[in-house]
Amino acid sequence: MAINFSKPVINKVQQEITELENKIKNTQSKKEKSKFKINQLEQDMKFSKSHTDLSSKMTRIKKLNDEVKTLNRMQADLSKELTAKKNSLKKLQVNETASVTNDPAKG
Repeated sequence: MAINFSKPVINKVQQEITELENKIKNTQSKKEKSKFKINQLEQDMKFSKSHTDLSSKMTRIKKLNDEVKTLNRMQADLSKELTAKKNSLKKLQVNETASVTNDPAKG
């Protein structure tokens, strides 16, 4: 009975792990795009002739830097959650293995 219950739980945790890994990849991609835009703007600033244009680019860089900071925090939180889910999965798998080993009628 424990095995029938643990399989769906293990599958659910595995699915959650996959979702977290995808979120981390997406966050990393967004962060790389923002950093690329920052580099582009910094290069463009060298050629800015008007004060307004320069100010606009500096404002955009500040917003992108704030976005990168937010994405870093989000990525750290997701990584912590992923580690917790992986630990939970290991415990579930150990418990499942132990229940099969302890009850030969089920194995």
